Amino acid sequence: MRQVTATGLSVEEAVQSALKQLNITENQATIDVIEEGKKGFLGLFGSKRAIVKVSMNEDPVKKAEKYLAGIVNQFDIDISIESSIKDNVVTYHLSGEKIAILIGKRAQTLNALQYLVQLVINRESNKYYTVIVDAEGYRKRREDTLVQLANRKASQVVERKRDVKLEPMPSFERKIIHTALQNNRAVKTFSDGVEPNRYVVIRSV
Repeated sequence: MRQVTATGLSVEEAVQSALKQLNITENQATIDVIEEGKKGFLGLFGSKRAIVKVSMNEDPVKKAEKYLAGIVNQFDIDISIESSIKDNVVTYHLSGEKIAILIGKRAQTLNALQYLVQLVINRESNKYYTVIVDAEGYRKRREDTLVQLANRKASQVVERKRDVKLEPMPSFERKIIHTALQNNRAVKTFSDGVEPNRYVVIRSV
């Protein structure tokens, strides 16, 4: 962590001096005031300069990537990680051989990684991020599968006039189901159950 100790006629002046040296903004810094400073009599006698220590906060996106890399390394497989940011959504793309190990059965391992990284990045950040951990395009393939499932089950509901309960899914996968059927006027969807076994119900209207 880079840090600078700076002085000034006031705390604000000292802080601005340190920020300029670090080439960062105030919301990217942790500021510790060592000495408030004192103007002194007539602004001349007994005056003391303000002293501050300003530390540059580590980029939460990069810090979370290091955390993810540390976990992945425990699997003893050669995996590379690339990150991308769009608005407040951070996606970590995993690629390499034996990637199926990191996906796990029904993506349980991948979802667990995503959950942990989400906790880490938002613990260190002053803004909220949504995290996606993907492995060789698995998330897109899974989304396509869920959309097909939603449409197929909706057709069954319309035909049989009976509710269909899907298997338990994490919230971001349930959202895919809800979105896929939101314009289908023949059915409605809602979530039921208690986490981590919450599931989508498709019902005829």
